Amino acid sequence: MTNLYQKSEISFAILWIVAYVVLTSAADQLSESVGVMKSVTAALHIVMSLILFFWIRNNDLGKKYGFCRSAVPAKRFLYYVPLIIIASTAFWGGVKLQYGFLETALYIVSMCCVGFLEEVIFRGLLFRAMEKDDLRTAILVSALTFGMGHIVNLFNGSGRELTVVLIQIVFAVLVGLVLIWIFYHGKSLVPCIVFHSVNNALKVFAAEGSLSTRADMIINLVLIVVVLGGYSFYLVKMFPIHYSQK
Repeated sequence: MTNLYQKSEISFAILWIVAYVVLTSAADQLSESVGVMKSVTAALHIVMSLILFFWIRNNDLGKKYGFCRSAVPAKRFLYYVPLIIIASTAFWGGVKLQYGFLETALYIVSMCCVGFLEEVIFRGLLFRAMEKDDLRTAILVSALTFGMGHIVNLFNGSGRELTVVLIQIVFAVLVGLVLIWIFYHGKSLVPCIVFHSVNNALKVFAAEGSLSTRADMIINLVLIVVVLGGYSFYLVKMFPIHYSQK
């Protein structure tokens, strides 16, 4: 891995992205065939997380990829309250244990690893590789990758209305923008990993379908305009990025 990384950081990042997406998809299918949700996927994500963590540590790249305390006090990031609000939306429609104990535990483990892997791969490896040549593009790609998971809902026959999916995409892109702003200025990926992991894991306790489509859309619009819009505006004003100085 180190040889490829030294030769091309972007190629290294892309290799991890492809491996993560392909292997996760295959692991999910295997988990279904086993009959225990996330059984194979959780094991895969643990292995991939350990490989990436120890590779970064052994190559003394922890500081570069944000394995450190934030350089900005939490107070200046408003104690990450907007992100806490976002994560709490899993409970707004009620709480329900969707699966048995084993599957719930596997889901939580898998989602925590997903938070680590996706932040390190997309906001760590890919962003750091791209920002050296074009910071604007690096920020744009980092924000868009957080919304890409929802774009597939337009084509996968999920039955979700176009308006609902578009709102989800805008919501996720804004979250991605907030996370890259926090990482770029704070120099730490830890807050991003914690938020991403918790936000994903809590969904296993969400009472899906308890809110109407209209209510869900209204909530998301309020979150986009008030919470994410307001937080994004605050971060951009408080922590401007001078693109001419990379």
